[in-house]
Amino acid sequence: MSELPPYAAVVLAGGRAARMGGQAKPQLDVGGRTILEAVLAAVPDASPRIVVGPPQPVPADVLVVREDPPRGGPVAAMRAGLAQVPTDVVALLAGDLPFLTGALVRALRARLTGDGVLVVDDTDRDQLLLGVWRTAALRAAVAGVEGPTSVRRALAPLAVRRLHPEVGPGQPPPWTDCDTPADLARARTAAARRVPRRPGG
Repeated sequence: MSELPPYAAVVLAGGRAARMGGQAKPQLDVGGRTILEAVLAAVPDASPRIVVGPPQPVPADVLVVREDPPRGGPVAAMRAGLAQVPTDVVALLAGDLPFLTGALVRALRARLTGDGVLVVDDTDRDQLLLGVWRTAALRAAVAGVEGPTSVRRALAPLAVRRLHPEVGPGQPPPWTDCDTPADLARARTAAARRVPRRPGG
């Protein structure tokens, strides 16, 4: 397998979830670590690793930046993160994916064609914040966006490849997020039951 090009990682970890009692979702514990720790662990070889959101605990080598304006939404957060990316390739990730793995990120990087490649879940819905992209394409897509705009609308013009990852027995889907207390409870139950992965997975 040929060597993959260098990449950066931008993790959107801003805002507080009203349905979670105002708690910061990336700092919630699932399986003995915060969700943000799990996301960052899936991209150990990304350089830089950039978290967009309010000040929060991160490893020393992780850069934390704030969107402008604060709480300006995911597109504003993407702009802030992409401004710090020096590489041609970037992983764009939500900060509430407790079951993201390094193996999936590598698979996405290996399949990058066109403007980007993203995960499609078991309902055939694009997971726009679970993908790997050409940095220039992402920057161009969000550069002229003004006002409240969804990520889906902002990225609609891009040429995207889609990956349907296989989910093994006993493994929760990598697109599992934690938007509600019920989601969080299910994720914690899944983490307690999950089959241990091999190192590096």
